[in-house]
Amino acid sequence: MRRFFTKPLMFSLAAVAVALALPHAFKTPYYIHLMTLALIWIVLAQGQNLTQGFVGYVSIAQAGFMGIGAYISTLLTMNFGVSVWATLVIAPLLTGAMAIIAGYPSLRVKGHYFSIVTLAYNMVIFIVLMTFKALTGGEAGIPDVPRPSELTLFGYVFSFEGRSNLNYYALALSAAILATACCALVLHSRAGRVMLAIRQNEDLAEAMGVVTSRYKLFAFVMSSIFAGLAGTLYAHYIGFLNPEPFGVDQSLNIILAVILGGSGTLTGPIVGAVSVVFLPELLRFADSFRLIIYGSILVIATIFLPKGLVPLVVTIWQRLRTRKTVAEDNKAASKA
Repeated sequence: MRRFFTKPLMFSLAAVAVALALPHAFKTPYYIHLMTLALIWIVLAQGQNLTQGFVGYVSIAQAGFMGIGAYISTLLTMNFGVSVWATLVIAPLLTGAMAIIAGYPSLRVKGHYFSIVTLAYNMVIFIVLMTFKALTGGEAGIPDVPRPSELTLFGYVFSFEGRSNLNYYALALSAAILATACCALVLHSRAGRVMLAIRQNEDLAEAMGVVTSRYKLFAFVMSSIFAGLAGTLYAHYIGFLNPEPFGVDQSLNIILAVILGGSGTLTGPIVGAVSVVFLPELLRFADSFRLIIYGSILVIATIFLPKGLVPLVVTIWQRLRTRKTVAEDNKAASKA
């Protein structure tokens, strides 16, 4: 038991240490900006993984809920003077409340029908954000979205102004760690085991007396809360808000991030989110064919790596360890 918890803990601490060191290794504002966006995407992908990876239901509404969180936070801060720090809590919770209303009827359908329903939700959210100009500004958007106010901790003052601000990077990193830790707690809880059982065989789980609708709704609401948190971080980081980043294409990219990294794993959404953010930027050398190359990579990865990159790496590592163990046993046997 001690060994089981020690290895993940050591790996997590090492990953956090690397994440903290990266902005100091790559001091270019452009790279810090991309790393901050990648951390926000990790929050999104971890939320998507709760429904897609743990329960086996693919939601195409994650970007829509991200937009809800972003607009709630922006409108509260700009129209009602609410602190950004308060909206980091309020906006995700209100997004989760809306997800309860949307998820209760939609989770009565299964499989592809659920995906179609959530696709419709995303389209409705996008249309409302585009057409309700008196509130959202429509396509013109809302400029000058404020950053969080200065924060004083242990006698130090942390400012969040500036596009490549390291303090905002740390804030996004804290959100990504929180999202990953919450998913880890869910995965190793009774609810997580039931969710995995639903993914494997929902009918069998229901036959054993499990009220599957509760666990599916729980995953859907938690996923939406993470999306609302990501939307809040995104809005106050970019400083300009319009409906474009919250369309169906963005939801599909979030789904691809989970598939690419490894659906149903904790590290998969992290790898997938970083890949989805950095791959298009790394392909800018071929500007005319950038999207074609990017799309081709995603198609190839989806076809030949259906379980994602992380399970592939784990499988290779296990095979290498097995070969090493067999070689050592053969060597010991020959000496004996």
